[in-house]
Formats: sequence, structure tokens, C-alpha cells
Amino acid sequence: MTPHHHPDASTLMSYAAGSLPDAIATVVACHVSVCEQCQEAVAEAEQLGRFLMEQQPDAELSKDARAKMLDLLDSVEPDTPDTEKAVEPREANGDIPLPLRSYLGTSFDSLRWKAMVPGMKQFIIPSTQGQLRLLRIASGTSMPIHSHTGSELTMVLKGSYSDELGRFGVGDVADLDPEIQHQPATDTHEDCICLIATDAPLKFTKLVPRLLQPFFRL
Repeated sequence: MTPHHHPDASTLMSYAAGSLPDAIATVVACHVSVCEQCQEAVAEAEQLGRFLMEQQPDAELSKDARAKMLDLLDSVEPDTPDTEKAVEPREANGDIPLPLRSYLGTSFDSLRWKAMVPGMKQFIIPSTQGQLRLLRIASGTSMPIHSHTGSELTMVLKGSYSDELGRFGVGDVADLDPEIQHQPATDTHEDCICLIATDAPLKFTKLVPRLLQPFFRL
């Protein structure tokens, strides 16, 4: 797999710094897990961050602060493995990216998809910051044309789609901002499955999608 579309450089920098919302960071993690180019970019950003931290002057601690810190360290009990809760490692291959497998498994077919409209299903993934979902679009189906009130990060996990920005296949990421308006449409004989993160609601141009929007948390 060699992705041709990647997150913006600023998105990768924010990911390396740990400052992205949870939902968007998850999509970046999934892309980085399969993209050598972005793995190198993140490693370079982390190295730069360490260098900048090392240039900061050392702060002197008072005797009282040092004593409190030592007391706190002494009070922490070391972690011990819980053999009763140990989880067997999952198989190396599978449909679902590694960062998601710990709670989604390895197969799309095992998920409880919920129908939205004919040709489209979704699976909501719990997220503390932003909306994170899997979207399954049937062959020959297109999403309603829309723009965004915030950021949207989409990674193709299966199949492909085309829109005003080009063609996106497995591993590709569309890093979108409020200025982008598009209408993704599947362009192969198989379903297109995408991992999508948003930090604000979508903005639909037509009435019916706007009426359905609250029911599907779009």
C-alpha cells in the first residue's frame, strides 16, 4: 500500500505534539500506521520537539517542591500484570487498521452497521473530542454535496471514491477545511469504507440532508 494523499504538514506536526482532538488524532494514527512517508515526517517533528525542549532553560525547584515530588513518587505502586484480564494478540492482518483493532476487531463484517439512507451505512466510534465514524458507501452511490463548519479528516480503508479534489484509494487521507465543498462518489464495483473524523457539523446545501442531519450526528 502506497498512499498518494496525506494529512497536511501542520496536521502531522500537531499530531506529533499531541495537540489534535481525539477523533482527528485517531485518523492520523491509522494513516501513519500504513504510510512510511508520514512515519518519517512524524519522527522528524518529534525530534524537533525534543530539540526545542532541550533548549529551554532549566527551572530550579524549591526544596519543598522537590520533597513533595519524592513523596509522590514513593506513594505510586508499580504496575503488575493482570493475568485474568490479559488479551490474546489479534491476527496480524485484517480489514481494520491496527490503532482501532483493540476495540473494533479486525473485520468490517463483524460491526453492527446502521443504515442512514439507501446505499449508505455508518458505525459510530466512541470519541472524547469530535465525531469519529466509519462510513460505508455502496458502489454507484454518492454523498450529498456538502462543505464543513470545521475540520474533516477522512481515510479510505476499503474501495475508493472520487470528488472535486481527485481520486482517493486505500490509505489515502483527505484533510479538509471549511473552504472545501465536495461530493464524494464511489468509483469501483465494491463498497467504499472510510474512517471520518470531524470537529464540527457538516454543512449540506440541500434540504433533505439538512433535515436528516441531527438523526445521524453528521
